[in-house]
Parts: sequence; structure tokens; C-alpha cells
Amino acid sequence: MKSRITKLFGIEYPIIAGGMVWCSGWKLASAVSNAGGLGLIGAGSMTAEVLREHIQQCREATVVDGEQKPFGVNVPLMKPNSAELMQVIAEEKVPVVFTSAGSPKKWTAWLHERGIKVAHVVASSTFARKCEEAGVDAVVAEGFEAGGHNGKEETTTMCLIPAARKATSLPLIAAGGIASGEAMLAAMVLGAEGVQIGTLFALTQESGAHEAFKRRCLDLNEGDTKLLLRKLSPTRLVKGGFYDAIEEAENRGASPEELLDIIGIGKTKVGIFDGDVENGELEIGQVASLLKGNDIEPVAIVMQRLVLEYEQALASLT
Repeated sequence: MKSRITKLFGIEYPIIAGGMVWCSGWKLASAVSNAGGLGLIGAGSMTAEVLREHIQQCREATVVDGEQKPFGVNVPLMKPNSAELMQVIAEEKVPVVFTSAGSPKKWTAWLHERGIKVAHVVASSTFARKCEEAGVDAVVAEGFEAGGHNGKEETTTMCLIPAARKATSLPLIAAGGIASGEAMLAAMVLGAEGVQIGTLFALTQESGAHEAFKRRCLDLNEGDTKLLLRKLSPTRLVKGGFYDAIEEAENRGASPEELLDIIGIGKTKVGIFDGDVENGELEIGQVASLLKGNDIEPVAIVMQRLVLEYEQALASLT
């Protein structure tokens, strides 16, 4: 499983945990890093000082037998406090930053000047090419199966990865709909050199999400998530009270302003962190339906199974 991704980030396995709001705190990030992957702290739901606390706790938790394991931070560039978050990242000397929801040109050179490796998340091969022009170290190509905010192109992972591979020579990470070793192998065959996994890690013991949210997501059937909010930013949501309100508004032609009123402030916190699965905004990937009935397991067990499934899938083909 060695690749340019493992070499770039200094990790054992080319597995990165998505930096998910309200899920990816220091406990999840450190657990993934300690298990041989790259854990990311999701700064999208944090103030600058809360992020600093999570970085410091993650750094302390990722010292194993005297060795510092690498970890990173994910920063959605559309967040109004992104500049403050970047300043904290630089001051705390975080080794890796994943950026998303914005132009990779904005921060890449600034981060490189401070010795920080940069990966950027895209939803199209066009933007994969722009990432290379911006000088990032790696590209994350995320298909629209993924939970949360998605690209307007609605390109699936199976189509996006080979297209992005043709568009850039950079190390390529596949994301969206990956929750097994078999899916990892499929992504590698299509040209990826690593995978970023969100849903599977969001539903582990170390995830910061509320147990009610995890239980709801582990009971989803095929078709129980859908991409809505196309007038704002396409977002994959779990069906429920909040989902119904958004769908009804969109069906009657609600304006972006009306949709923003329905969303209000902090609905993702209400649903994911506080556990109000009826009234809160629930974001999870399509692949959750394949996890139905699973237990809420520790990251170490999940990582071991991913690696074993990958090796068994590879052996079955060869």
C-alpha cells in the first residue's frame, strides 16, 4: 500500500480521515493517525482558539513510543474566519493542511513558506488541473456520493478519479463513497494513490458526533440520503424533518434567501453534535446504507479491517 501519498505525509497506510464538522475533533484525528493513517481536525466548526486547543491535544495524543505521528487540519476556505484559523495553524506548526470550498491559490504559497504541506479538495478534473497550477502537493477528488457539501457538477467518484488522473500528475486522493478495502482498491485501480474516508470514521467511537446521529446513520437504507440545496451549495442530507422542510421549499421554487432562513444558524450542530435527528441538519455519505446494522466501533478496529479487506481483495484478483 505504499504510494506517493504515504511518502508525502509520512504515514503507514494511504488512508486519510475527512475533516468533518462536529465529527473530526482531536480524538478522531489522533486515533486515525495512531492507527497508521492521517487524521484531520475539522476546523469548519471551530473558532481559532478552539482549533488551537484541538491541535495541542492532538499533538500530545499522537506521540507514540517517543515518535510524533503526523496529523493535519482541514480548512473550508469559505468560512469567514479562515484567515484566523490559518494563523493558528502556522503558529502551532501543523505539518499538513487540507483546503476546500475555495481557490487553492489563496493560501498554498503562504502555507508552503511556513513548511506546511497542502492538499486541496476538488469535484472536477478542471479544478484538479487548477490545483497543479496553484502548486499544491496533492489533490483530493471527491465524488458527489460524499456527505455534506458537494460539487455542482455532481460527478461520481468512479467517473471523477480517472478524469482527474488524466488532468494532473500530482498525487491523487479519492474521496466519496469509500468505506471498505474493496472500494479502496477500486479507487487505486482508477488512478488514485490514497483515499479520504468520511462517513465510516464519522460513525466510530472517537467521532465527536452525537450517538443519536451515529445510530440514525447506521440505520439508513439505500436512497435515504439526497443532494439538496443546489441553489446555494449542493449538500447531501439524510431524510427527516429538516430534509423535508428544504425539499418542500425547493419544490415550490423558494429563493436562496428563503432557503437560508430555513437553514438558520447552527443546524448542523443541532443535528450532528447535539443529536436532534428530526430538527437538525444531518449530513452523511451515500455509503452509509452499506454500513447498516454495524456497531459503533473504535477507529483501530475499523483501520485494521480496511487494511485486511484491501489485501484480501487484491489477493482475490491476482
